[in-house]
Amino acid sequence: MAGRELVVLGTASQAPTRTRNHNGYLLRWDGRGFLFDPGEGTQRQMLLAGVPSSAVHRVLLSHFHGDHCLGLPGVVQRMSLDGVAHPVVAHYPASGQVFFDRLRHASVFADRADIREEPVHADGVLAQDPAGTIEARRLEHPVPSFGYRLVEPDGRRMLPDRLAAAGVSGPDVGRLQREGALRVGEATVRLEDVSEPRRGQRFAFVMDTRMCLNVAALAEGADLLVIESTFLAEDEALARRYGHLTARQAARVAAGAGVRRLVLTHFSQRYPEPRRFEDEAGAEFGGDLVVAADLQRVAVPARGEVPAGDGRPSG
Repeated sequence: MAGRELVVLGTASQAPTRTRNHNGYLLRWDGRGFLFDPGEGTQRQMLLAGVPSSAVHRVLLSHFHGDHCLGLPGVVQRMSLDGVAHPVVAHYPASGQVFFDRLRHASVFADRADIREEPVHADGVLAQDPAGTIEARRLEHPVPSFGYRLVEPDGRRMLPDRLAAAGVSGPDVGRLQREGALRVGEATVRLEDVSEPRRGQRFAFVMDTRMCLNVAALAEGADLLVIESTFLAEDEALARRYGHLTARQAARVAAGAGVRRLVLTHFSQRYPEPRRFEDEAGAEFGGDLVVAADLQRVAVPARGEVPAGDGRPSG
């Protein structure tokens, strides 16, 4: 399935509720699938969301608290049961290798999945995926934790009116894109003559952390930011103590970073009314705001789509 969207599989924090499963987020990006923080029950949530195990190409764990990783055994075993043919790369904090090993082989099963381990040791680029560059940055939590970022390469957008004026059409458009220049009659048409720069899209995933510089670094310029907002501002002291963010803090980061679409998640069970997160974050962030719900689908904003706001509140 082509397209770019986030499939929300779970939105609870430490304790699930009747309406919120433990964490789980699948980013679908032009046929590539990135599964972030599969908490307990993720396999079943994928079934309910209509997501096959074969849709996953990379698994990325922010840290090894149970609500972010206890669903991994079920997902891996389902991949084996389904006979997923392609390799699946796993990224996770290297310091938690012993926990990954236990999760990877948590029970007896016919282990046919091709899981390729690429643990994260430090900030920086992790991999060059067909979807783009995958980066990691260390966050501040009581256990080692990393946030992730996907950056699509910059490209160029073809301009139909200029192509027509230059006499370039059909398969020649692709040739021009590949080769950079094309002979048309007596003239040479250069790619830059009939196109304009196109910025690559960016996705950021920021889970359990207190406020730190790397939160803003991950969020910078993101078209879609998925970020924890475990607490409300009234409990900011608790958030700081346990290494979490409030909805207000998350929204301020998004506004300052120029985020186009903000997705809040990882909600404490102490707040039964989601509207409070929306109200608190909306006072700080004037852009497109989503308070995530289980099994929701959130599109990555289209390149030409005008954001609901500039990321900053008016007034």
